[in-house]
Amino acid sequence: MTLTPLPGIWPALLTPLQDDLTIDHARFAAHARALLAAGCGGVTPFGTTGEGPSFSVAERIAAVDALVAGGVPGERILVSTSCAALPDTLALTRHALAIGAWGVLMLPPFFLKGVSDQGIVDAYAWVIEQAADPRLRVMLYHIPQVAGLGLSHAVIAELLRRYPGTIVGIKDSAGDRAHALALADAFMPGITVHVGHEPDLPVLGRRGSTGAVSGLANFMPRTVRRLVLQPDDAATPAALARIERLLAVLGGYALIPALKGVMAALHGDETWLRVRPPLVTLDGDGFARLRGALAPLALDAVTD
Repeated sequence: MTLTPLPGIWPALLTPLQDDLTIDHARFAAHARALLAAGCGGVTPFGTTGEGPSFSVAERIAAVDALVAGGVPGERILVSTSCAALPDTLALTRHALAIGAWGVLMLPPFFLKGVSDQGIVDAYAWVIEQAADPRLRVMLYHIPQVAGLGLSHAVIAELLRRYPGTIVGIKDSAGDRAHALALADAFMPGITVHVGHEPDLPVLGRRGSTGAVSGLANFMPRTVRRLVLQPDDAATPAALARIERLLAVLGGYALIPALKGVMAALHGDETWLRVRPPLVTLDGDGFARLRGALAPLALDAVTD
C-alpha cells in the first residue's frame, strides 16, 4: 500500500447493540455505509467512542468481517486494535491486514501504569515485528486521560526511527491544543498529527492535518470535515461555534452514552441508547433532557 496521510474524516464508529448487548452487525454496517455515502474517507471501529475494550477479540473480528460483508471496503476501514494484552492486539492487527484495512489505530498496552518509555517502545515493536507485513500502517493513539499513559516525543521519535513507513500518523485525543501543536512542530510534515478534540481541528488543518478520527462525525461528518479541510472558509466559524455548543451540551453527561443519545434522537431509534457495562445507558429522564438540549442546535444526521 502506498504511504499517504489519513485522507478525510473517519468517524470513530459508535457500536450499535442488540437487546442482549451483543453487537448488531446489520446496523453497524448500515451506519458505516451511510457515513461513507456522506463523504467520509473511511470509518474507524472499536476505538474509545466505539467501546472497543469492552468487546472480545472474537467479537471485534466478527464485527469487522460484518462491515466488509455489508459493503464497506476493507481499504476504507482503520481498525482500532488496542488491547491490554499484546497477543490480542497482534491478532486484531493480523486480521486487519487480512481484510486489506487502510491501517490500524493502536494504543500502547494500557493496563499497567507507570511503565517506562522503553517498555512502550518494546510493546509496539513486538506487535509490528510479529505482524511482519510491509503493508502495515500504524496510527499511534495518544489519549492519556483514558488509557492512563501516553506517548512521549521520545517514544514517537524512536518508533519512527525503527519503523519508517509503518508509523503513519498520531491521533492526539488528549484535548490539549498546546500538546497537539507541539507534536505538529516535532513531527510534521514527516507524519501527520490528527486531533480528536473537534474545536482544535481548524488550527491543525492550517498546519497541514489532512483529516480526523472523530466521534462527532458519527452524525456531523460534513461539519467536522469543513473544520479541518476548510479551516478558513467563510462558513467555518459558524460551524465551529455549533460544534462548541454541542460539546457544551454533551459535557453534562457521560460522553459515550450521550453520543449514543444523540444518535437515538436524530434517528428516532432508542435502540441506539444501549451501551455495554460498565457504561450506563441514559435513562428516560436523561434522554428527554438531552433531546431538549439538542433541539436548539437543529442537528440533521443527513445534512450535517
